[in-house]
Amino acid sequence: MAAPTQDQVTAALATVNDPEIRRPITDLDMVKSIDISPEGAVRVGIYLTVAGCPMKDTIIRDSTAAVSRLDGVSDVRIELDVMSTEQRKTLQTKLRGDRGPEKEIQFNQPGSLTRVFAVASGKGGVGKSSVTVNLAAAMAANGLKVGIVDADIYGHSVPRMLGAAERPVKVEDMIMPPVAHDIKVISVGMFKPPGNSAVVWRGPMLDRALHQFLADVYWGDLDILLLDLPPGTGDIAISVAQRLPSAELLIVTTPQMAAAEVAERAGSIAAQTHQQIAGVIENMSWLPCPHCEERIPVFGEGGGQTVADALTRTLGTRVPLLGQIPLDTRLREGGDEGKPLVLTDPDAPAATELRSIASTLSKRGSSIKGLQLGLSPAGR
Repeated sequence: MAAPTQDQVTAALATVNDPEIRRPITDLDMVKSIDISPEGAVRVGIYLTVAGCPMKDTIIRDSTAAVSRLDGVSDVRIELDVMSTEQRKTLQTKLRGDRGPEKEIQFNQPGSLTRVFAVASGKGGVGKSSVTVNLAAAMAANGLKVGIVDADIYGHSVPRMLGAAERPVKVEDMIMPPVAHDIKVISVGMFKPPGNSAVVWRGPMLDRALHQFLADVYWGDLDILLLDLPPGTGDIAISVAQRLPSAELLIVTTPQMAAAEVAERAGSIAAQTHQQIAGVIENMSWLPCPHCEERIPVFGEGGGQTVADALTRTLGTRVPLLGQIPLDTRLREGGDEGKPLVLTDPDAPAATELRSIASTLSKRGSSIKGLQLGLSPAGR
């Protein structure tokens, strides 16, 4: 049997995606060389973006598998090299385009189709991060390209909840976000030294970190970006309103009236920042009785609808109650294990409600807000 041709090997390598950038290695100029012997032994040279790339084993495995499937291949050997500074700069330009040295937030650019949701709460402990992670996982499972910014700088928990153990990789001044469950994610917890040390930053540093997460990270083309905000209306909430004025707020509360009152205050910031509120999500709505069909209202009833109604009156536009998520110990267990419930048990009552909310949020409305219509003034 004849050995494969150079074009055939190149076509096979075109099916291999860089696991961090999520684009074919041939498009990224990562294929250094291809040598084919008459006996069908193929030697492929591949450039890594940086030395010590944590995903190099994945690249070797996928490249070997792709080439091995070709007829006439008797052996495959992958040899790794590292891009030079100039090659990395060329790659950066290819990914970002010729936008110059300014680091712009891509989600604010004209024509951006990414829908941005900022998940907020009035107080901690209402399950905001669990809701964020499971909504993202449900959207990604439906085929959307999703990213999460863990903007809760002091209380960062998203990496654990997603099982995102990899550290980000830098290509020049771009940060490649780790990917878990097909979700791109960035968090300050990924940059800390080992151990559970605290982040002790004040306002300007918090704002700078948020801007880096939005502008320095290579997000690619996302359908949805979710930001897990810290509780309350502090520095990060204000920075999000300034840095991402088109971000829509998702308010998470529990049914308890004390929590609902605080959540209402968190949502009312939209009246001052001129943001839209996509809706209210009531978490821990009830506990299904293990012995009967009844629902046990552990934290009371009606808080979510109370918040939605109050914000509707405050903002003068309808704020819907998007869903009510029942208590489920598996939701907590999935967060601790890095396995979102919507993936491990999608038919569980809590997972079903989360998937329904995710489906509702994924549907882009018919509004023309922000769209360029290509109209010009009529002549007089």
